[in-house]
Amino acid sequence: MGRPRLILLVRHGESQGNRDKSVNRYIPNHKVPLTEHGHEQAKHSGQLLRKYLKEDDSICFYTSPYLRARQTLADIIEEIDDLGVCYKVFEEPRMREQDFGNFQSTPEDMQEMWVERAKYGHFFYRIPFGESAADVYDRCASFNTTLFRQFDREDFPSILVLVTHGIWARVFLMKWFRWKVEYFENLQNIPHCSWLVMERDEKNDRYKLKTHMATWSELEDRQREEKMKEDASDELQLSANAGLSANEVSKVVNAAVKAEDEQVRNAKYDHLLNEADGVACENCRKC
Repeated sequence: MGRPRLILLVRHGESQGNRDKSVNRYIPNHKVPLTEHGHEQAKHSGQLLRKYLKEDDSICFYTSPYLRARQTLADIIEEIDDLGVCYKVFEEPRMREQDFGNFQSTPEDMQEMWVERAKYGHFFYRIPFGESAADVYDRCASFNTTLFRQFDREDFPSILVLVTHGIWARVFLMKWFRWKVEYFENLQNIPHCSWLVMERDEKNDRYKLKTHMATWSELEDRQREEKMKEDASDELQLSANAGLSANEVSKVVNAAVKAEDEQVRNAKYDHLLNEADGVACENCRKC
């Protein structure tokens, strides 16, 4: 078979860490499980996967070793098992999410770190005792090399499925399609259990990203500001439970929004971002 006709990426379902960031203070990140809603999302994702399959398809699943990703994969497979499709499953440590540094600190310390990251830049900012997105990029580069070797085999399955995380999926696509750093930082996060579809063009043997990647710059100013505040509040778990006053919460959120909004405004007019979604570098033989 050689190169698969489809490469499908899916972010894990909603986890306890997505529901309540405080669990990261006492549960190792790799052991954070799915919520009940996350399992439902994963099962629905499995039902959607059925629509991509042809009668003679076979699947190669690669999954992050994190519990929430492995649980998502198990739910997906359960939804297609009755089809009798031939599949293989591999666990790949290089597909783990960006390392945020063991157990997380106090809400106040985490809020300060997220604001600092927004000002510094999401791609190059290295989490204390953890990784930057640039470090994840290096892992993706190594994993891609492994995939290209696998694609040389004639018996490689017709569909490759990568069950992973939000940051990792965006970095993987950035590496594959040679996106600029500015474009990566302009991308919104990927919804839980949403499929990202890469389809191979038989004429040139390259892949086209069929799924639209939502960006901050495509939103109107008011929409962007409201969405950023919503995402920042969710990411930082800013609430009365964190022991912060309403003014303190507003100060932290506004600082993060201001920093990210400045990056978006710069990126919006950068000619380097004029590349269409999924357009591969013309000089890249591996895209």
